[in-house]
Amino acid sequence: MERLQARYELESPLELERAAEVIAGEQSCGTFMRLPGETDALRERSGARIEALTVTGTSSTPSLPCRKSSDTYTRGEVTLSWPLDNMGTSLTNVLATVAGNLFELAEVSALRLLDVTFPPAFAEAYAGPAFGVEGTRRLAGVEGRPMIGTIIKPSVGLSPEETAAMVSDLIDGGIDFIKDDELQGNGPHCPLQARVDAVMRVVNDRAQRVGRKAMVAFNITGEIDEMKRNADYVQAAGGTCVMVSLHSLGLAGLGAIRRHVSLPLHCHRNGWGLFSRSPDIGVSYVAWQKFWRLAGADHLHVNGLANKFSESDASVIASAKAVGTPLFGGDAPSFAAMPVFSSGQTAAQMAPTFAAVGTEDFLYCAGGGIMGHPGGTAAGVMSLRQAAEAAMAGIPIDDYARDHGELAAALSLFKDRR
Repeated sequence: MERLQARYELESPLELERAAEVIAGEQSCGTFMRLPGETDALRERSGARIEALTVTGTSSTPSLPCRKSSDTYTRGEVTLSWPLDNMGTSLTNVLATVAGNLFELAEVSALRLLDVTFPPAFAEAYAGPAFGVEGTRRLAGVEGRPMIGTIIKPSVGLSPEETAAMVSDLIDGGIDFIKDDELQGNGPHCPLQARVDAVMRVVNDRAQRVGRKAMVAFNITGEIDEMKRNADYVQAAGGTCVMVSLHSLGLAGLGAIRRHVSLPLHCHRNGWGLFSRSPDIGVSYVAWQKFWRLAGADHLHVNGLANKFSESDASVIASAKAVGTPLFGGDAPSFAAMPVFSSGQTAAQMAPTFAAVGTEDFLYCAGGGIMGHPGGTAAGVMSLRQAAEAAMAGIPIDDYARDHGELAAALSLFKDRR
């Protein structure tokens, strides 16, 4: 029988094995007391099992408020497994199993989901990313270097025509990729279809002139029927990407859009801090991103180095590597997605990003890092391309900047980002 596995960091006022047993029961066939229907045969068939348990430390105080108290709170790692017959190959029900009513148990004073191992049956049940890195590069006409992208700023307030004017400036400056901000959806001030009309006139015109079409990710986040209509509208207008906010859609919503539209899905993780900010509760990106890749995410945000948020550089790089790690062995598809670096990115972070990731297969999005350049938008785009050239050639960025004025100006302006 195939089994699904999940690994947790757990802290409890109880002995760790007892706390793990409580979680295993709560998330499978048990409850707070043994019931007549919970026979030994049923528990053997449908109960969660403790596969591994390691104690890593103790504390005299709980990491989170906890109704049960003790002189000692024990911390460690525990791996649980469930028979696939419990939930089938259903991502939504897997999520309810491994990240459901366990975080609030009275026996838990800290709990974090670290990883999930999906059985091979999920490789057959889900198609995963339809485009990924290769398909995205093909549509955008960019090979052999990181893709340079940006975000429409101000996030909200621009009309469709003002948005199109900004897109025109960005495309003329050599940008590869442009995305709506997650706050810009389908509001009355800038309706999506009017925005698509205005922007795609510019995009299609430039594509006819230069032979390469900039990729624009229009934010279609909304009700499922609305998203389907708007995805169709983008595609009919010649668009090559749509964007969704994952936590707003949920797994079922993303799956519905993946099955409906044949465009890359640019997937934003806004709200991620709810899961990641505390080391004592939540879900690691390593576990979280696997669900979305299976559901069909082509691009996944991973934050950025020296970012404007609280996430460490080590966490960002681990996330970027995770989205390209194969989910299954053997001949199964890798389900790899393209990592998207954003959040306060400039030319100054390009070289360390490339060095840490070890590949040019990423999308590097800069808002202020492009449009805040003293030489204007085109100079901002060029500074990022020059930073990428230096990184890929193994040339120290300051040396390269001596003969590349756009890069030199960016490094001077953004010296605090290094």
